[in-house]
Amino acid sequence: MAELRTVLADYPHTTPLKNGDVVSPSVRLDFEAVEPVHKAFAPMVRDEAYDLSELAVVTALQAIAHDRPVVLLPVVVASRFQRGCLIAPASRPVKPDELAGRRVGVRAFTQTTGMWVRAHLAEDYGLAPGDVRWIIRDGAHVREYEDPAFVEHGIGEASLPDLLRDGRIDAAIFGNDLPEGDEFVPVIPDAAARDAEWWRTTGFMPVNHMVVAGRSAVRRDPAAVREAYALLRRADAAVVRPAGTPSPTMFGFERLRRPLEVIIATCLAQGLLPRALDVDEVFAPAREVLGRDDD
Repeated sequence: MAELRTVLADYPHTTPLKNGDVVSPSVRLDFEAVEPVHKAFAPMVRDEAYDLSELAVVTALQAIAHDRPVVLLPVVVASRFQRGCLIAPASRPVKPDELAGRRVGVRAFTQTTGMWVRAHLAEDYGLAPGDVRWIIRDGAHVREYEDPAFVEHGIGEASLPDLLRDGRIDAAIFGNDLPEGDEFVPVIPDAAARDAEWWRTTGFMPVNHMVVAGRSAVRRDPAAVREAYALLRRADAAVVRPAGTPSPTMFGFERLRRPLEVIIATCLAQGLLPRALDVDEVFAPAREVLGRDDD
């Protein structure tokens, strides 16, 4: 039986794979615990540390543009609405149209949630990425990428919540670590309603994380990668979700074409990619492995 070193976060649609409810006679997913999961991203794109890994979509596209050894599979494992991820202290609230020239903290400029928040600020308020002073701690997972000149490094060891409390930044973007309670408030008003309208207009929830296979794993055992893809689809199909609600998962080359077109255009507008990517180019290595999937 083939084994694939695998990193996937805990979701309802990965639980069947981790608890043994969905298995294969030919492939075993050897799960490695990495928390938070974004700590697996740099080792994956730099050193091909795993055979199969969750990966932020911005990092995946940067990796492809810089010819890193990853093969992007047509699998979205994490999506979420983003407008509520931009917060400010309740004691010093700020409006979106007041952000020009302000200091906004984010873990990394390349963080996918940050990409989506900047996209929403541009489409809703005409705020360009360079209009804001972006304060970051971490660089990109893909070493070859360099942050734009308007991005400032040097947060130090202080956390984003502490920087907000101290007034050293005016607002901040969070991912899964979004603080709870009433100490902080959303910057974008009616975020949930705006997000719901965005979903009705576009037909998809903003994509955060997809799945990649290591190039070496694909060359060594393409059949194992095909079977892993089938396992991911089977595990997702085992999850019962309310009808008519946005899904955090997506599968299939053609279903993902429009979301990736939007993401690529957004990344280009924000200086996150060195060149334009075509969706067919992005998925070409995966198509060689999977053939025509059942879109």
